[in-house]
Amino acid sequence: MDFQKYIDKIDLASESIRMRLNQFPKVAIILGSGLSDIIDNSDVIASIPYADIPGFPLTTVKGHPGKLVVVSISGICVYVMQGRFHYYEGYDEYEVTFPIRVLAGLGVKSLLLTNSAGGIDTDMTPGMLMLITDHLSFHCPSPLRGPNLERYGTRFPDQTFIYTVDYIEKLKSIADRFEIPYKTGVYAYMRGPQYETPAEIRALRMMGASAVGMSTVPEAIVASHCGLKVAAISCISNMASGMSGQALTHQEVVETAASVAQNTIKLIEAFVSEMNTSFSLGE
Repeated sequence: MDFQKYIDKIDLASESIRMRLNQFPKVAIILGSGLSDIIDNSDVIASIPYADIPGFPLTTVKGHPGKLVVVSISGICVYVMQGRFHYYEGYDEYEVTFPIRVLAGLGVKSLLLTNSAGGIDTDMTPGMLMLITDHLSFHCPSPLRGPNLERYGTRFPDQTFIYTVDYIEKLKSIADRFEIPYKTGVYAYMRGPQYETPAEIRALRMMGASAVGMSTVPEAIVASHCGLKVAAISCISNMASGMSGQALTHQEVVETAASVAQNTIKLIEAFVSEMNTSFSLGE
C-alpha cells in the first residue's frame, strides 16, 4: 500500500467536505444498524452521500444508508455518519477506518460510536444498552499496521484509556436519570460476516467479554491514535450464539435496534448537550 497516496486521499476527502459546509463540528457520531432514525429527531444542516466524497467506501449493509450528515443536537453541531464500513464487506482495515482519519482532519475531537451487538453477559436482555468500557481486539487486523502516520499519533499508542472515563461516567448518569436499562462491559470484536459459534461465545465469555460484534473496535483504535476522546454504546439486539437456543438473523438485529432507538437517541442527545457544558465536549 502506498501510504502517501492514502494520506493524499484523506486530505482530498476532507477538503471536499469543507467546500460543502459552513460549520465544522468538533463532535462526530457513527450510527450502527437500525439507528439511522436519529436524524429525524434533529435539525439537518447538511447531508452528503458517501458516493460524493472522494475516497469514501460505499455501505452495503441493510440499516446503513450511507450519508455524512451535519445536524444540530440541542444547539450543538455534530457530524453524524449514517452507516459505517466493515471488514466483512471486503474492505481492509484502512478503508474501514478512513472516515475516522477524515473526521480528525476536519477538526473533530470527540467521537461517539454506536453499534448493535450480541449479548454474552447472562444478565443482559435484547433491547438493553451496554456502555463499552474496554474491548477485545484479537480478531481485528490492526488499522495502525504499516508506516506510522506521524501527523496523527505515536507509533505505539497506549490503549489503557481508549474509552474516555469521564464520558462513560456521564453516560451512566444520564441513563440512570432517564431510567434507561443498561450495563457496562467489554466488547469483543469478530470479523464476520458469519455469526459466532456457541464454542466461540463460550471462549469469549471466559475471557471477560460482555457482548460481541463486527465493528467499532477498528474505529476506536484509530480515533485513539488521532487523539480523539471516545465513547461507545452497544444496543444488545440479540443474545449471542448458543445462549437462546435459536438461530440468529440480521433482521432481528435491525428490528431490535429500531425498537429501542428512542432510548439510544435520548441518551445521545443528553450526552451531547450536557458534555458540551460540563466537560467541554470536543476540546
